[in-house]
Amino acid sequence: MNNSVIIVNVVRFLSLVFLQVLLLNHINFLGYINPYLYVIFILVYPLDGNKTLLIFLSFLLGLSIDLFGDTGGIHAASCVAIAYIRPVILKFSFGVSYQYNMVKINKAPLAERIMYITLIVLIHHLILFSLEIFSLAHILLLLKSTLFSSIFSILLIFCTLLLFGRKN
Repeated sequence: MNNSVIIVNVVRFLSLVFLQVLLLNHINFLGYINPYLYVIFILVYPLDGNKTLLIFLSFLLGLSIDLFGDTGGIHAASCVAIAYIRPVILKFSFGVSYQYNMVKINKAPLAERIMYITLIVLIHHLILFSLEIFSLAHILLLLKSTLFSSIFSILLIFCTLLLFGRKN
């Protein structure tokens, strides 16, 4: 990675942490719908970037959210999990294009982008809420929180990508 990519990723990391902590963590719509925009850092991390570095940065991202939110490591665990399985989801979503490093996420067909973002967000939220609730007695609350928070987060991520996406 060259210096401009590093600077962009540092700014993205810090701005997402502050946006999540200062604004989005205080949104609790209907008691169980919470947007988690910080996942976008893992989604848009360069495909040719160091995968070990991505896992470490994902841990730091989740830990930062945990420290400010006093949530005991659930965000760190969720971020590390999706960073670890990201190559599998990329291969599933983009197919052969990802194997030959020919995929550009912002130029990929809309269906493939929707599949990629939806899978990452759903897995992240399922792990997050499973660790937060940690009870099979509340499985409906777990599924409801995962589904509705995922929908809200996916919409927010798509709006952010459209708003801040690079123009060709």
